[in-house]
Amino acid sequence: MKKTSLLILFFVAQGILGQNKMKPLSELINTTDSSWPIVQEWIKSAKNKAEILELDSATDKNALYNTQVTTRSPMGAIIYYTGGIIIDNGWIRILGSGNSKLTSSISNWNKGKSFKEYGDSPPFLLIADDAIGGFYILNGGAFGNDFGKIYYSAPDSLEYEPLNITYSEFILFCLNNDLDAFYKGLRWKNWEKDVKNLNYDKTYNFYPYLWTKEGKEIEKNAKTEVPVEEQYSLKIGYYK
Repeated sequence: MKKTSLLILFFVAQGILGQNKMKPLSELINTTDSSWPIVQEWIKSAKNKAEILELDSATDKNALYNTQVTTRSPMGAIIYYTGGIIIDNGWIRILGSGNSKLTSSISNWNKGKSFKEYGDSPPFLLIADDAIGGFYILNGGAFGNDFGKIYYSAPDSLEYEPLNITYSEFILFCLNNDLDAFYKGLRWKNWEKDVKNLNYDKTYNFYPYLWTKEGKEIEKNAKTEVPVEEQYSLKIGYYK
């Protein structure tokens, strides 16, 4: 399995990135050839429970403009038409334009992490997180030449795991994949009840840490709710 240091990723993100001319919304919003009907069909036929969060009409256009993706793409459609998508009652939170339940939009969440200013070309893009402190990232060059592929920052390791799938394939993975198998050893006995009551802006932090030898038995670990922002900063801090 290919391994990439989080520390390297951090310093790449903090570097001076090229400022691109930003496209106007008129070039990003495509009502005649939008991917939204396709995404809706994916969700409608999903094997896993999926909830579309209502978008905040005051932020949808800003999130799309700041991310600079078109609604012809599934990412652009999800940003423009949803506040986010919730999988398995909150186990996975796919970022959209933000909502009162999931306050981070894909643009404001990445600002200061994958890029400094809107319009910068990000070397990676954080697209989703999960209830156990994992992060899904779209490669923009920080991980190598497999541009557009998804990596998973697993809570039981301090590495990025290549999933070898695109963004569209990631959405289908969330909707239809056997998540019990993917998260084998990381779901405890009453996880459904706990996660259902977990705020979407928070995640569980485990002690002993899941990436340590002592933390491998998740049923024995103590867990506390922490803001997702704090969890992300903790992981960066481990490498610093």
